[in-house]
Amino acid sequence: MDTIFSLIPPSLLVLSFGVSALAGLVKGMVGFALPMILISGLGSFLSPELALAGLILPALISNAVQALQHGFGAALASLKRFRVFLGAGLLCLLLSSQLVRVLPVPVLLAMIGGPVALFCIMQLAGWRPHLKNGQNRFAEVVIGSVAGFIGGMSGVWGPPMVAYLTAIDTEKREQIRVQGVAYGLGALSLTGAHTVSGVLNAQTVWFSAFLVVPSMLGMWLGMKVHDRIDQAAFRKITLWVLLVAALNLLRRAFLG
Repeated sequence: MDTIFSLIPPSLLVLSFGVSALAGLVKGMVGFALPMILISGLGSFLSPELALAGLILPALISNAVQALQHGFGAALASLKRFRVFLGAGLLCLLLSSQLVRVLPVPVLLAMIGGPVALFCIMQLAGWRPHLKNGQNRFAEVVIGSVAGFIGGMSGVWGPPMVAYLTAIDTEKREQIRVQGVAYGLGALSLTGAHTVSGVLNAQTVWFSAFLVVPSMLGMWLGMKVHDRIDQAAFRKITLWVLLVAALNLLRRAFLG
């Protein structure tokens, strides 16, 4: 605990616990948004690098649970089906992750808050992309690369993938599973990449490990109430919360 307190005061640690529990709750209900909530929430009162380090282990473990909830065989089938998307995304994630140490803080904040805010605004406005011919390899390369590039710098690669899966009318159970597989592979790559970049180190790894507990508790609760809520209404509320958090990051980027 002394190592954690050297990075963050107790009051902000408690606040981080609450943000992580909320992120896990939403993750359990809708299958995504844990990194977005963590990076947006933690980034509102912590440095971008510490916020990014904090989300790495909760993302890794929660996505492993989500990917394997229907068994290893189902996860492998989803991996094979979306291998082009995942390959492009992972390559760009590994490349862009090394930019975290060299980009100025305001630029990093803008690159995190901008994509999240744009995604929320489009979804709240009713935008639902649709590809008439279903799964498209070219679209997978392009969208996967964009998702990976953003994810390497911010830990957030979900919005482009959610948009693509929605556009090809992916069945609900498979969509949840594919997201878990994709985000799990991304989280594993992110862990390795930011061990190399220095974002995840002997000090920050303890903060990230601490956040696993509230994240998993929140996810467990979210999965319990998943079938008992109006998911569309809750998702809209979540988008509004994310939008406010993302706009706050943009405020910090441009106004200080």
